Order: sequence, then C-alpha cells, then structure tokens
Amino acid sequence: MTDNTESAHRPTSDPSGLVPSVPAPDIVRCAYLDLVVTDLKRSRDFYVDLLGLHVTYEDDEAIYLRSFEEFIHHNLVLRKGPIAAAAAFAFRVRTPEDVDRAEAYFRELGCRTERRKEGFVRGIGDAVRVEDPLGFPYEFFYEVEHVERLHMRYDLYSAGELVRLDHFNQVTPDVPRGRTYLEGLGFRVSEDIKDSEGTTYAAWLHRKETVHDTALTGGDGPRLHHIAFSTHEKHNIIQICDKMGALRMSDRIERGPGRHGVSNAFYLYILDPDGHRVEIYTQDYYTGDPDNPTITWDVHDNQRRDWWGNPVVPSWYTEASLVLDLDGNPQEVIKREDKSEMAVTIGADGFSYTRAGDDAGSYRGEASKGFKLGSQV
Repeated sequence: MTDNTESAHRPTSDPSGLVPSVPAPDIVRCAYLDLVVTDLKRSRDFYVDLLGLHVTYEDDEAIYLRSFEEFIHHNLVLRKGPIAAAAAFAFRVRTPEDVDRAEAYFRELGCRTERRKEGFVRGIGDAVRVEDPLGFPYEFFYEVEHVERLHMRYDLYSAGELVRLDHFNQVTPDVPRGRTYLEGLGFRVSEDIKDSEGTTYAAWLHRKETVHDTALTGGDGPRLHHIAFSTHEKHNIIQICDKMGALRMSDRIERGPGRHGVSNAFYLYILDPDGHRVEIYTQDYYTGDPDNPTITWDVHDNQRRDWWGNPVVPSWYTEASLVLDLDGNPQEVIKREDKSEMAVTIGADGFSYTRAGDDAGSYRGEASKGFKLGSQV
C-alpha cells in the first residue's frame, strides 16, 4: 500500500486545490459497488431472491452479482464483514492508460492511493483505489472479465427485472467543494438544488449520457446514500412493491413509488437487511450533448424530490451507510455546517410551493401553504 499524503503541486489557476495539473482519467461510467454486509445469507435473500440480481460467482465470503444487461463480471459485490459499509465506488475507465492517469491524478491531489495489478476483487484486473478529497473510497479499472450478457435470456427475465446499474449517491457536508472536485475529474452537472441565498443542497453529475453516475447529497459524511439499479418500465417497480407486500416486507419500503422532479425518473427506495439503501429507478433522460443545460431547482419547490408533491420521509435525509478507508476502517463522519434541506423544507419552520407565481409567499413565511395537510413531521 502506498500512502501519498505529502503536499502536491497545485496550479495557480485552481485556488480550490481540487483540480491537478495532470490529465484526469477518462471515466466511462459507474460500474460496481463493493459493499460490506454483516449476514451474507440474509443479503443473498434480499438481492437475489427478492430483487433478482444474477449471481456470477459466490463462496462463503462474498457474492458477485450483475444486472440483466451487464457483460462485465459484476455490478455489486457483497462481502461479509463486521461493519456494514461501502468499501469502494468503482468506475470503469476508457483505456488501460487511464488507470495510470487516475493514480497520477490522485497522487497530485495528495490523496492516499493503492494499486493492484491483479485487482482488488474477483473478475477485475489492474486497478487503483484512492481515498478521494471527500473521504470516499473510489476505484478505477479497465481490465475486466466478460461474462454472459443476459439481455435476450427472457426465460430468466422477472417481472421486476433490474437491467442496469444506474448510479451511486454520496452524502457529503460540502456539496460545492465536491462539485468542483468531480467537475475537475470530468463529470458534468445535469441538475442541482439551491436556494436564493446561494446554499447548494445537492448536485447530480454524469459521465455516461444519463442524468447521473453519482450524486452529491448535502449531509453528514462521507457516507453512501444509495446505489441505484434501473428497470425497463414503471410496472417493473410496481411489481417489486407488490412482491415485497406479498412477502410481508413492506416495512423495508422507505419511500415511493413516485416520480422525481430532479431526473424525471420513476423511483422506489428500499432498505436491505443492513440498512443499505437501494433505489429502483427508470425513465430519466438523455444528457449527452456538449451543451446539455443544467437544471436548477429551488429548494422550496415541493416538486423537486417528488413530482406529485409528496414530502420526503426524514430517514431519507438523515440515514446513510458508512464508507471505509483503504485499510477497511470506517471513515470519520463530518457534520454538515450548511443548512439542512430537510430543515428548510419540512416542518413548522419550513415552507414550500408548487406554483412559484401564486404561492411564492408561502416560503417567505407570509402563508403556510405547501406540503399536503397532515404530512409535516
């Protein structure tokens, strides 16, 4: 393991110190999450028997899972361990040389890095893991074992089939700092949430041509907010809800189903046996043009998180999974000092609107309109 904690050269044009002078790696997409769980059998029951992810390989210590349309070895690794946490957010890069670029990039940032030519997990070759400037464990790799792509195996296709890994969502105290760092790494912002005073509450960033490969949610962090898998249609998500109801697992449905304002996607949030949050997600939009505009939402618009105006449950704002350092220890969780999105939009002191033109007074405190009657916490 290489510990690179010494100060690195910063270009004078970058006062943030978050954009090195060396080229960034060319990131293709989010590719897999390395997730530590405390009970492998219970996790298998959830991810395989309930959600229908496909097993690529398993033993007594780990299960490697992939979605229906995936051809690389896995999208999710479940590893047995003492603490439920995220061990690595892994991104595929475009060429083998981009692994070198990733290592050099994070070394210049002064981040701790570790390189393994044989990979950190089964099915992945040469890879570098880093503790990034936000405290998250990132991995970058190119070499990967190919497996059968199941996209035409309709004999295996379930009514709630998860077809692709879509994105990660990360909780961080300082969203603008995280945005600067990820934009320097080559991510582009598709949408964000702000207020009139300049506070940024969340940002959605992408490399592939969808709304996001990862998002930054303002809160105490670093923590993993959720991992998201896509379905083909809305009815696949409804089927998952029906299945969970039939299995008397409705208490594991945290939020939804519903339609997001941000991303326009249909969604469902559920909790695995360790409390790791999983989003089931479908029907966002194309973002591939170089001048794709960023959509900014007012934090007081009650349709930003749910297009139907339903409020967000408090746990969605406050609960998240720990992340690990390169030694496998939990990273320290830093308290967010900026305003909380939940505090400014929900409850007796929070005001929101649906029609900014005729109801805007509500979020200035002139009237108490906004969320539906009985929904305040």
